[in-house]
Amino acid sequence: MKSIVTGGAGFIGSHLVERLLADGDDVVVLDDFSTGRADNLAAVAGHERLRVVEGSILDRDLVTELVAGSDRVFHLAAAVGVKLIVDHPLQGLRTNIHGSENVLDACVAAGAKLLLVSTSEIYGKNTADALHETADRVLGSPLVARWTYAAAKGIDEAFAHAYFKEYGLRVAIARPFNTVGPRQTGRYGMVVPNLVGQAVRGEPLTVYGDGVQSRCFSFVGDVVPAMVALIEHEEAYGEAFNLGGEREISIAELAELVIDITGSDSRITYVPYDEAYGEGYEDMRRRVPDNTRAKAAVGFAPVTPLEAVVRLVAEDVRVRAAADEAAADDAAASAPAVV
Repeated sequence: MKSIVTGGAGFIGSHLVERLLADGDDVVVLDDFSTGRADNLAAVAGHERLRVVEGSILDRDLVTELVAGSDRVFHLAAAVGVKLIVDHPLQGLRTNIHGSENVLDACVAAGAKLLLVSTSEIYGKNTADALHETADRVLGSPLVARWTYAAAKGIDEAFAHAYFKEYGLRVAIARPFNTVGPRQTGRYGMVVPNLVGQAVRGEPLTVYGDGVQSRCFSFVGDVVPAMVALIEHEEAYGEAFNLGGEREISIAELAELVIDITGSDSRITYVPYDEAYGEGYEDMRRRVPDNTRAKAAVGFAPVTPLEAVVRLVAEDVRVRAAADEAAADDAAASAPAVV
């Protein structure tokens, strides 16, 4: 089987690529490396059934060429992360809407199955006890950059459903909730690697707002198998599925947990949203998934405890830091002497 993974050098994408190769697929990765990293694929670099193509989903001809002859496409490429979306909203809108349309058209032409990886962000400020896939979307003003990602991904889902209805495209939609694990970077505002990195370095842990806002974190190792199962599940086509953790925790409690697990002497500091992201930033107070539909469809069950996930992320942060330090030492040693 031939699988295409857009955004395959990203955090979730690289874990998915490893899974597909282990299953025996021929895999093509399309990534522009704007947020993905080549070293995320280090474990499978040089694999005889892996081809990595540097390019953008905005390149319609390239997307069409790569998808032609494929059996299925996992579409993860997107402009992601709160900081990136706030700082560069136009880039996010173009990538997340026009790029996804290119992928949808290519899948129709190739007759390929598609998993469109969306996001829990589409629920916006809905603070319901458990968000079902049919829950209302509660978004802020379209003039506030914070909501452009949610708006764009909602359009992606609407496109996917229309392609299913009008063209018979076999497309399922996954909505991950705060997926975390090794290889995730805090560079674009991801809270768990940010807090873990600060704790490991002995820096103050920065919690934005009052810290009472709560989330449910899911482990990438639990989410990826469900993604693979969904694209092959006939009854999933034309539908959306939440893929989230089941433990609700406030960000302040998460910071305390990170300090405890890493054995850090760091303290927690609270940073106003306006100071972190600029005036007018909005956040949601609560986001809890209802996983009933995904469990019934493909048996999805988040089984990895948050404590175990934090330990894995901490080890990954330490390994990466050591590798960066070694690389810096090598560069310094090979630099010409100044006389």
